[in-house]
Amino acid sequence: MRPDVGALRIGEFARRVDVSPELLRAWERRYGLLQPTRTEGRFRLYTSEDADRVARMKRALAEGLSAAEAARQALAEERPAGGLLDDASVRLLRAAHDYDEVAVHAVLDEALATFGLVTVVRELILPVLREIGDQWERDELEVGQEHFASHLIRERLLGVARLWGRGSGPLAILACAPGERHDISLLAFGLLLRSHGWRILFLGADTPLETLSRAAETTNPRIIVVSSFDASPLDAAATGLRRLARTAPLVLSGPGASDELCSRLRIDRLNGDLVAAADAVAGRS
Repeated sequence: MRPDVGALRIGEFARRVDVSPELLRAWERRYGLLQPTRTEGRFRLYTSEDADRVARMKRALAEGLSAAEAARQALAEERPAGGLLDDASVRLLRAAHDYDEVAVHAVLDEALATFGLVTVVRELILPVLREIGDQWERDELEVGQEHFASHLIRERLLGVARLWGRGSGPLAILACAPGERHDISLLAFGLLLRSHGWRILFLGADTPLETLSRAAETTNPRIIVVSSFDASPLDAAATGLRRLARTAPLVLSGPGASDELCSRLRIDRLNGDLVAAADAVAGRS
């Protein structure tokens, strides 16, 4: 949550945003991150907008970006995204239809450099993946095109997820249910949760419950998320999931985790919207 910041001198502002005055001055001097007003006596006054930039800077640093990259992302997220991201969506879908790997990477490169990771995941990648799935179901996209685009996007997400287990925040273990191979949405969820300062241990597709249990015993996570697009892997693993829920905080996610199934297993369910789900989990810390 943003600190309650009016117009403050740097000492009080630094206390509110939990960053030293020396570091704030460095971020202002080197990257133009802060844009303070001045009193008649030429004292700098920092505002809520500056606090927002600092919060975005800290999240980007927690994601593993360098200070220069983090500042660029924090400033870029202030720019209106709508039209540019709509255009990027069209170009990304066209590249999927054309099997154009160079174009896919070009769109993602431009979007990430302009808007930053969280905005791109939330407003470009997730909507495009939904549209790709919808087009495949309507026979407007061949399975090869769907696999091509999903594979490239997944690889890019894995690239920016590097070192997302680093830091001192609470730990989340993310895994797909045994037999479930689709892990790209879970990967995107992990990046969104990482933006809140959490550490991520990503076990990915088709994770045996025994493996998940041993990982939990070793790392003592704040939460475990098990995802499935289909209910049958969760049904098949019901006994093991109930056992795991008795030893560690466990939630289920994905289209397969229906309210009925979760109620029957007596295990909490994550909201289907990944952004809201990440916000909800982060709110538990």
